[in-house]
Amino acid sequence: MSGPSHVEQEILHSREQLLGFLTSGMRTRDDWRIGTEHEKFGFRYDDLRPPGFDGEGGIEALLEGLVQYGWEPVREAGRTIALSRGQASVSLEPAGQLELSGAPLSTLHETCREAASHLLELRSVAEPLGVGFLGMGFQPLWKREDMPWMPKGRYAIMRRYMATVGNLGLDMMTRTATVQVNLDVASEADMVRKFRVGLALQPVATALFADSPFTQGRPNGFLSYRSHIWTDTDPVRTGMLDFVFEDGFGYERWVDYLLDVPMYFVYRDGRYIDVAGQSFRDFMDGRLPGLPGQKPTLQDWADHSTTAFPEVRLKKYLEMRGADSGPWNRICALPAFWVGLLYDDDALDEAWELVRDFTLEERNALRDGVQRHALKLPFRDGTVLDLARRALEISARGLARRGFRNDNGMDERIFLGPLLEMAEAGTTAAERKLELFHGPWKGSVEPVFREFAY
Repeated sequence: MSGPSHVEQEILHSREQLLGFLTSGMRTRDDWRIGTEHEKFGFRYDDLRPPGFDGEGGIEALLEGLVQYGWEPVREAGRTIALSRGQASVSLEPAGQLELSGAPLSTLHETCREAASHLLELRSVAEPLGVGFLGMGFQPLWKREDMPWMPKGRYAIMRRYMATVGNLGLDMMTRTATVQVNLDVASEADMVRKFRVGLALQPVATALFADSPFTQGRPNGFLSYRSHIWTDTDPVRTGMLDFVFEDGFGYERWVDYLLDVPMYFVYRDGRYIDVAGQSFRDFMDGRLPGLPGQKPTLQDWADHSTTAFPEVRLKKYLEMRGADSGPWNRICALPAFWVGLLYDDDALDEAWELVRDFTLEERNALRDGVQRHALKLPFRDGTVLDLARRALEISARGLARRGFRNDNGMDERIFLGPLLEMAEAGTTAAERKLELFHGPWKGSVEPVFREFAY
């Protein structure tokens, strides 16, 4: 989840300004970039509990330790709650899950180096504090009430509101972690095509990255419990966005959707003002009950756009949001999968042919079904595994045509390796962990913190 956006304080008077803000993100192909974000759970070595914010081994101390690597502290109410370095940032999810929001980079080689460098920096600071980090989609051991809360104003507002609109929103905030990639578009037509392919294949990504089979130390009946949590968080701001596939979809329809998503907050003078459930349309008219007579700025609109949580989200770019977090090589695999599919014209054409006749009912059944069954979910005359293999083949061809090679002459296809291995075996990371749980781990999830930590 983001902090306050930093854009011009232009007062909003019309929908045209909202459209202009979105379309200003369009870039020519040579300027397309890859922005990778990933979250991970901290745990204390001595008792495996998540570290709190305060104290010698707390999250704030960890953030301040990272400053030695050139990060600038970002403070709220005098507390260090994030870091920035160039176009990258390190931020906190509500229970202290640490997120790297990577810089927009040209190649997957660069984005993977960035992720590896971040994890090395983090480990050098965290180990002396007695803290480790784990990449999974859902906290495997601790209860919701065991999770700490970070002192960020927006999270206090969301915490109060979430409980009124769904049963699992607080779990989403405190016990989930994801990896996502942010990708550019060249035009409205390009955005629409990428959006549709991204939504239709998002369940395939969820299946390939499924890694959240435990809740409070026991199997939960899901392979991606993180994905299931989004189905009972807040229905007006989540889901598969069926309207994206309707004739005439474009930037205007997206603006209408966001205007109808209830607000959480407004950021003013360094603090968050609670306007949860109120209407941005009213704000545009100067009739927001929480700020009577005031009109929004572009910053308010940018902030509001971060409070919708569909499977694919449009800002000035597209965010692919369907994957569980995982080990470092899957951090690299997620952007590789989507860049191969969406950044090559032939691959995008092939991917659209793969999904163009999916019905609304099939898209939603895929999204709901992969949460429990992942690659083994039946689909038409086969399974999601068959879809995944075809999508990976398309992605690999797209990456090969991009032609970006590292110093050893290897192109970006190397980052698909973990997914290709999974597709060949037909087994997800979640299923492998369940086998360990029922076998060598002897019914305990505690070994996951030792065997799968970064």
